[in-house]
Amino acid sequence: MSEAAGSSIKWGILGTGWIAEQFAADLKHASNGELYAIGSRTEESARKFADKFGAPKAHGSYEELANDPDVDAIYVATPHPFHKENVLTALSGGKAVLCEKPFTVSAGELEELIEAARGKELFLMEAMWSRFLKPLVQVREWLAEGKIGEIRIVKAEFGFDAGWNPEGRLLNPELGGGALLDAGIYPVSFASMVFGPNPDQISTTAHIGETGVDEHFTIMLDYGNGKTASLHGGIRLDMPNDAFIHGTKGYIHIPQFLFAKEATLYVSGEEAVKVTDDREDRGIKGYVYEAEEVGRAMLEGRRESSVISLAESMGIMRLLDSVRAQWGLKYPFE
Repeated sequence: MSEAAGSSIKWGILGTGWIAEQFAADLKHASNGELYAIGSRTEESARKFADKFGAPKAHGSYEELANDPDVDAIYVATPHPFHKENVLTALSGGKAVLCEKPFTVSAGELEELIEAARGKELFLMEAMWSRFLKPLVQVREWLAEGKIGEIRIVKAEFGFDAGWNPEGRLLNPELGGGALLDAGIYPVSFASMVFGPNPDQISTTAHIGETGVDEHFTIMLDYGNGKTASLHGGIRLDMPNDAFIHGTKGYIHIPQFLFAKEATLYVSGEEAVKVTDDREDRGIKGYVYEAEEVGRAMLEGRRESSVISLAESMGIMRLLDSVRAQWGLKYPFE
């Protein structure tokens, strides 16, 4: 279909892992889209997934999914070292693409994807799902309205204890493992949402574990004029995972910000204001909102999202590249 035609997007999902299941389950709540096809490396895996989530079609290869003439958009749900290849496959079939975070392993890879999407005049977006959750939408409105005055400090963290499994994805350098790209993308993207993706200075330190990947890190970003961000992440450390935005008139607190079930506005001399999200009461995980953003853009003929633009995603990837360069960390496949 043309990206401006019709009123519903037929989705294909490339990959059948955990995140693909979350997205598929949520699509039934989409106002402008529906799950239509699954692509996996085997027909058996694709059919099993399709039967579980009610997709009409199952394809035994990613190329078959990309070339399905009835699919409008593809959600790439594979691990990030495979994103570049998988997104290029989807784009080669003329499909709009929503790619799971982090977009790619490096800015160079993302540049290839953006060039390919623009060359084919196709929609492309990073699946930073938390951006579209109700509390974070409200946070951006509070900031735009100047509720907490001039923003000065952002603090955000995301860490969890994945245990010790050196062969698993998170600790395996061959699979782009480590805290930065898996967990760190969330606080980095959060700071970018507030201050933009291009700080004046980046200071960082990390603990590189025995498998050769970063197990936890600290990033300090200086945006000039007294604006700073303090970010932390880890894959062998449990953290509260909260975010704070401090301004000259008050502050905002988002508990477990990447899931964003609530946010509270504290303005000096005023009663606190809390916004909550009842999506779980309605059986919604939250991934549906990024899918609806893709649908809106496509039906309006837009090639990217204004909530998380390609320029912002590129800025974030360059920042992550700079952080890894300070650590001296390169993946074996780079």
